[in-house]
Amino acid sequence: MLLFLDIDGTLIPFGAPADHPYPVYGTDPTPSSPLLTRIDPALGPRLEALRCDLVWATTWMDDANTVVSPWLGLPPLPVVEWPDEEEPPSLLHWKTRALVAWAAEQPFVWIDDEITEADSAWVAIHHHRPALLHRVDHEFGLTDADFTALEEWLRTNRGPR
Repeated sequence: MLLFLDIDGTLIPFGAPADHPYPVYGTDPTPSSPLLTRIDPALGPRLEALRCDLVWATTWMDDANTVVSPWLGLPPLPVVEWPDEEEPPSLLHWKTRALVAWAAEQPFVWIDDEITEADSAWVAIHHHRPALLHRVDHEFGLTDADFTALEEWLRTNRGPR
């Protein structure tokens, strides 16, 4: 089972009201991203515990492996290379078609803060294996409730790995 993982708004929460300060997890030893310390390093082991093949699906591209993977204690992960293409059909997220193509006929989970019903409907028509498009609230990033939903779906839909 593949798990496509976004970073901004998914691992790095943003956009909360000013009276809701984000926790800070340590200090970033590099000036790579001032928001890196918003990522809870405990998310790395929790993601690995889902027993999926983790894949970066983010505009961070290879920086996800040089900056975020070490912060989370993850090994380098495959990175989806985004094709240069025209704007996708209206309402469809620009990542949707590329992720379905990357997954081929493998079941997958996609975790992102920008997924819409249009993406879910398109995937249901164009991908013939189980797929969960899980939208995360960008103000909080991945939460316990998100992990509960992911674990329940995986229990029901996981085939042989």
